[in-house]
Amino acid sequence: MIQTPHKDKLEAAIANPKCSKEDRDLLKDALKGYEVWIKKTNALTSNGRERVDEMTKLLNEYKDFLEVELIGKNGSDFIKRQKGQLKLDNSVIEEFLIHLIDKRILSGLPDFKLEVGPQTAFMSLAFTPTSLAVLGAKPPVILKEKDADFALGKTIYFKFSSDSGFKPSMTSEGKLVLAVLAAECKINLDKTMFQEAAGTASRLKQGCPMSRYYLLVEYLDMEPEDCRLTAIDNVFLLRHAKRLPFEKRSVYKEIKKQHDEKPIDSNVIWKFTQEIQNFVSAIWYDPAKVLQQGSFI
Repeated sequence: MIQTPHKDKLEAAIANPKCSKEDRDLLKDALKGYEVWIKKTNALTSNGRERVDEMTKLLNEYKDFLEVELIGKNGSDFIKRQKGQLKLDNSVIEEFLIHLIDKRILSGLPDFKLEVGPQTAFMSLAFTPTSLAVLGAKPPVILKEKDADFALGKTIYFKFSSDSGFKPSMTSEGKLVLAVLAAECKINLDKTMFQEAAGTASRLKQGCPMSRYYLLVEYLDMEPEDCRLTAIDNVFLLRHAKRLPFEKRSVYKEIKKQHDEKPIDSNVIWKFTQEIQNFVSAIWYDPAKVLQQGSFI
């Protein structure tokens, strides 16, 4: 079943005891708008670039409704202050990206079940025996994982044992999500967030060196940096816009003006879609062709 991260955040916010009745009424209106957005998206009959353009148009319509007309115009101080913590805004992009992983947009998707959407992704695995004597017991396995706003990958199941017959008392087993492509969705990107993302990208690639890691950002709150100096593969600026100055961030007319003048650009969404397509279509490593091509990779 397809994940619904934005719907989940709306429902959680509605159930939040800190929300007033007015807040809950506003969020219920948002939930109705969400249902319309998803219904229209699912009803599209187009394919490829045309589908992405139409999906982006519907995305802008919903985000304008939610972030401008509901929260910006009528939201309480609590909702405006806490919308980031409640993930009411960036979870919209998280859910939108799930709908890009579709055979009507991407070719070459496998028939087996992929993990698509927000995931707790694998970074590394380590064995931590406390002494030589414990090597004959159940292997102590430590998994390092990190939440990803969006991931494309597969659940991997594992067993490690000090017994060739995998006797249960001597066997450690579990599962992990191997995210071969991951993205973080940010409303605003500042220097600290960028540095944290660079660290996350590096650690994810330690566990899966051929993986890809991206940032999708609506508003830039830092000077651009060359991400080739990090493990981040690219940063996509969805609105081509910088963050509003502090004194304008809660002003309805300023929020509306920015949304009207700088909508999410379907060209940027299409660039990201092409990154996914190229990755899906690629042979990540083929040792049989090393001599033919004259290089290892």
